Amino acid sequence: MILTCPACATRYQADEAKFPPDGRQVRCAKCGNVWHQPGPVPEAAPLAAAAPEPAIADPTEPEGGSVRPDSVSRTRAGMAASASVPAPPRPRLALLPMLGVALGWFALIVGVLLIGLSAVRYREYVAVIWPQSAGVYSKLGMAVNTHGIDFVHVNYRRESEDGQMVLAVTGQIVNNGPRELPVPQSVRVTLSDAGKHELYHWNFTPGAITLRPGQSIPFLTRLSSPPASARHLEVRFAPPGT
Repeated sequence: MILTCPACATRYQADEAKFPPDGRQVRCAKCGNVWHQPGPVPEAAPLAAAAPEPAIADPTEPEGGSVRPDSVSRTRAGMAASASVPAPPRPRLALLPMLGVALGWFALIVGVLLIGLSAVRYREYVAVIWPQSAGVYSKLGMAVNTHGIDFVHVNYRRESEDGQMVLAVTGQIVNNGPRELPVPQSVRVTLSDAGKHELYHWNFTPGAITLRPGQSIPFLTRLSSPPASARHLEVRFAPPGT
């Protein structure tokens, strides 16, 4: 209910429950005037529920006075709580783990390529150390010498000696391996015709027992009266016992 001071016209809002039907004495907090305030008049049943008016605890407090400190505190606390709510963090891409995986794959690919290139370039060394690899190289179309000893600069010439034709075969035996190796003691020279059918062969013994890495020795072997139809010549180490 609304109370109005008869002296200064200051208005107050008071709780109707505090006023009996015959009324009570009240005092104006502004001017100190005291008057008898009748109790509330019973009203008819409302047609619709009205929104409750905010109640003021003490009728002696002027209308429009200061708001209660506890209400202000709760309001400020609510504002502070609303302001302190952090925004949800934005998702970040895990760049460092992804970069590490990419570098790992790159290093693996480079390592495999280097191993492959080394295996091809130094296949003679690999075949000497690991003879079983010769089969793999052969399937790839790369012939290798598992002995580590090979023939280089092989050449031949026909000479006449005492009216007889002589075939002179020259060249070098070289150690292509990474360590000192024994030299097979039987070298075979094979002559074949245009269809590469063998016509004749002979063996000779090289002039060294072992060769150090990179070391080479020359050889010379001669055949009197070679086949006239010989068109191809092959020099290789003879199988053991032949």
